[in-house]
Amino acid sequence: MFLTQKGYDITPVTSGPDAIDEIEKENFDIIFLDENMPGMTGLETLSQIKAIKSDIPVVMITKSEEEHIMEEAIASKIADYLIKPLNPNQILLSVKKLLDNKRLVSERTNMNYQQDFRNISMAFGDFLNHMEWADVYRKLIFWEQEMTNAGNNDMSEVLEMQKSEANLNFSKFVKENYEDWLNDAESDRPMLSHEVMRKKVFPEINEDRPVFFIVIDNLRFDQWKIIQGQIANYFTIDKEESYYSILPTTTGYARNAIFSGMMPSEMARQHPDLWIGEDVEDGKNNFEDKFIERQLKKLRIDIKWSYNKIKNVAQGKALSDSMNNLLGNNLNVIVYNFVDMLSHARTEMEVIRELAPDERAYLSLTKSWFLHSPLFELLKKISKTDSKLILTTDHGTIRVKRPFKIVGDRNTNTNLRFKLGKNLGFDNEKAAFVVRKPENIFLPKLNVSSTYVFATEDYFFAYPNNYNHYVKYYSDTFQHGGLSMEEMIIPIISLTSKNR
Repeated sequence: MFLTQKGYDITPVTSGPDAIDEIEKENFDIIFLDENMPGMTGLETLSQIKAIKSDIPVVMITKSEEEHIMEEAIASKIADYLIKPLNPNQILLSVKKLLDNKRLVSERTNMNYQQDFRNISMAFGDFLNHMEWADVYRKLIFWEQEMTNAGNNDMSEVLEMQKSEANLNFSKFVKENYEDWLNDAESDRPMLSHEVMRKKVFPEINEDRPVFFIVIDNLRFDQWKIIQGQIANYFTIDKEESYYSILPTTTGYARNAIFSGMMPSEMARQHPDLWIGEDVEDGKNNFEDKFIERQLKKLRIDIKWSYNKIKNVAQGKALSDSMNNLLGNNLNVIVYNFVDMLSHARTEMEVIRELAPDERAYLSLTKSWFLHSPLFELLKKISKTDSKLILTTDHGTIRVKRPFKIVGDRNTNTNLRFKLGKNLGFDNEKAAFVVRKPENIFLPKLNVSSTYVFATEDYFFAYPNNYNHYVKYYSDTFQHGGLSMEEMIIPIISLTSKNR
């Protein structure tokens, strides 16, 4: 009577078999099921309902608080569980939660974001430090995920505009402070790539447990958040922090800086046999294990350690199978290249671009990969041991949208987000971070007049020759090397197992 007065259409039955008959004849939005019925019990009825129409939400009602009944009902994927005595409002709340949940959550999400919109926008006018900028970025990621979870796009365009405004102001902040971070020991600066192992990894090493240091190439902060829930089933997140990738935000510079503990110009000067510059076509990360070895030696850390780089599923499975060998090391460094390959595949393969046309789909693709990856299997195995896990990346990526015309000679590098060359020609210096004295930010020079130009916000470099084809091919792809929140503010997560 109460629900009918509220506008709902109710079909009552007196037994489990009658319920089954009705469900086979008609479609229902929700089922309230008493656990204690004559003949077929509620749990038996629930099992048959799920076999016929598994998607109908079922609310179990019982006067029993016995744990095994609750466990069986939950295992059968009930939508809600109510214990007698009930009042009508409990029933109504359950209906609202199950049938109107998405609409109510969506409306509340929009309302809450609108309230926070002004606070975020006002923050841009303040003199934010590096920690406050990381907080702004996390807030924007939070609202993106809230809108995705609510299945609502109403405020997405507004959020995208606010994110663009944030990146514009963040670019100004980095341009004004980056050189001081590297040269002034007293400056208020973030942890940078070359400090990660010394500050976050090596202090965790002891003889009692192995440390796993896993670097997932190209993992943005929002991609971490999308897989966090799965990892949290097995690990306690001790610390979720961020650090800033050095410029250029590419593997050859940022990841080598992590493993060497040095800035690029220091690597080029002190390890010329390992450093591969932009004037050489060879792979830029062929000596990561050597850089780790030399950093350990420099810091006089005498331990047993391993290094593995995973580029495909077979290598990932082989590493997971060798888990027992890894447990004999004090430190295991593992590089996973999949996310980087995903971003490149999205550029080069039409089918991947169709599967991931926007940020939300790209994140979903990342999650799907992770759930079925050897990396996840390895993490599950690590969770069964008394090991320390540190998860991070070398840099992020940004979806580029606006072309930036630039002219260089044949020796200019090909990266779409940063250029190194002499006599580089461009006419939009506001959209770039131009460094005419690379030594000031610890970058190597190819010649006396070498200049670095970094794209900011969502710009990407395009040459005037064949300009339209170039723009069409690369617009709306994920790139890295430049200056944006997505590329520079990246996660570093400290975890311990829940199951050890």
